[in-house]
Amino acid sequence: MSLVSLLRKVGLPAGGILLFLFFWSVAAQNIDTSLGKFPGPTEVFEQANRLVAEHQAERLRETKFYQRQQQRNANKLAKDPTATVKIRPYTGSPTYFDQIQTSLITVLSGFILASLIAIPLGIIIGLSKSINAALAPVIQIFKPVSPLAWLPLVTMVVSAVYVTDDPLFAKSFLNSMFTVTLCSLWPTLINTSVGVANVSPDLINVSKVLRLSWLTHTLKIVLPSSIPMIFTGLRLSLSIAWMVLIAAEMLAQNPGLGKFVWDEFQNGSSNSLGRIMVAVLTIGFIGFLLDRAMLLIQQRVNWDRHADIR
Repeated sequence: MSLVSLLRKVGLPAGGILLFLFFWSVAAQNIDTSLGKFPGPTEVFEQANRLVAEHQAERLRETKFYQRQQQRNANKLAKDPTATVKIRPYTGSPTYFDQIQTSLITVLSGFILASLIAIPLGIIIGLSKSINAALAPVIQIFKPVSPLAWLPLVTMVVSAVYVTDDPLFAKSFLNSMFTVTLCSLWPTLINTSVGVANVSPDLINVSKVLRLSWLTHTLKIVLPSSIPMIFTGLRLSLSIAWMVLIAAEMLAQNPGLGKFVWDEFQNGSSNSLGRIMVAVLTIGFIGFLLDRAMLLIQQRVNWDRHADIR
């Protein structure tokens, strides 16, 4: 790799980040809020370290909690081998990293469900002009609906339908997941249908000459040709899913990063702004990683190895 290529790939991104940190630091010193100065990079870094320390302390308390139970049960069995023992679950407060894990599980569940709906339906719409004409108005009506409008409806439906004494999933998880699904499936659906509808006529003629069945035609001709458009839709859907989830968690107070931000805002302590900025940067970084992961998958499955995918 030449020096110019190294500077372009490493130097320019690093320079952009340093420039951003400089302007952020200067601007923070000149912004006064009701909770004090707007947090700069140093304050945010300190709050990030505190969140890490709080997570480690909570995990240590959890470990000691189970160790005490195991010791108590061992002593009980030593006195009476027929005694009934049990392990009570730890019910400590979720840490910042627990909230991140909850949000990731929720967003990926909603995104996968949206993809399982959008890709097959997009293929059907792209292959049939009649179905496209029938469903296009419905898609255009529901596509711009905000998650703030979907969430109350989803919450009421889940509460009415999901009635059980032994729930497999928490209602808060289902509320967030279905809201993510309803808001994120449209880019994948539209891009898939457009990609399928614009398959090269030459490939379609080859399929006709070979008299391929509908399923073989779809798997061998349509899907490989549509992969670039499908993954463009998937990447857009994933980014929308992540944004929608944070908003839904804040509005409904469901566990996750959104709830963490809202709780810190309501807390109003001198550390709250710094913690909120940590969450903002975490949300952005996770969104970036999710997009990069989808990009790597696209590069693996794309048939055109010379295509410039970015």
